[in-house]
Parts: sequence; C-alpha cells; structure tokens
Amino acid sequence: MSKKKKKTPSNVIAVNKKAGYEYTFLEDFEAGLSLLGWEVKSLRQVKVQFNDSYVFIRNAEAFLIGTHITPLLSASTHIETDPMRPRKLLMHKKEITHLIGAIERKGLTLVPRKLYWKAGKIKLKLSLAKGKNIHDKRMTEKNRDWSRDKQRLLKENR
Repeated sequence: MSKKKKKTPSNVIAVNKKAGYEYTFLEDFEAGLSLLGWEVKSLRQVKVQFNDSYVFIRNAEAFLIGTHITPLLSASTHIETDPMRPRKLLMHKKEITHLIGAIERKGLTLVPRKLYWKAGKIKLKLSLAKGKNIHDKRMTEKNRDWSRDKQRLLKENR
C-alpha cells in the first residue's frame, strides 16, 4: 500500500508552516509584490525560502523582509541580483492605516503566510497575528496529535 502525499495546489509557491505554530491568526489580508523580472522567473521555479520572513511598515508603506529568492544561473550579468532585498507590498492606503493601528494599539504582528499565483500575478497572504505562549503551543501540538491518533483509530476500525 503506497501512501499518497498531499499535493499543494499548483498556484501555491511557498507556505510559511512555522507561522502556524508560533502565532494565532486574527485577520487575513492579500497584497501584491513589487518584483524584478529575475525574481518572477525564480518564483516560477519555486526557488524561494520564506520561513524567516516578516512584514515591516515604514512611512505608510509595507515591505516584505527576510525572503530569500535565489537568482537563476541564466540571470543577466549586467543586473545586480540581491536575493535578500526588501520587497514592497502593494496594498491600499486604507488597509495599511488599519494595519498600523492594529500593530501600534493592540501589539499585534504582521506575519506573511503564503506566496501564490492569482490571475498571472504573485500575491502574498499576510495575517495580523498574536504570538502564542508556551502553553498555547503545547495545546496546539496535543490537539494535532490527538486528531492524528483519532484518524488512525477510525481507519483501523473500518
């Protein structure tokens, strides 16, 4: 009996799995990314490391920091490729002011969760999040283990 691995949808480029363990998500947003040509080509080949990324807001503009997009070997030699450069997020002014208010007043964090394709454009799903305490992380792990055991028991009883 071969185990089938769950496939991610074809439009998903990268997912930040660590964020689900570290944070409780409160509200989701979608933002476009301002990218260079070589970055888009690299993302088509899924050459991205996304786990240590975070969103930073400065002067009413949002930036994605810490994402490493590996340049392709076929990238042009006359273009300087910086894989760790900050990338500007394309969001409405109203959304950014809402995020600024939530971050400053409530002490929340902006966490990037997923990079994906939507209508030929690269989008970033980001969330307002609250950091989990150690006991919250343990409870999440306990619930995940229990649901896995429950599925295993149900499968054996069939």
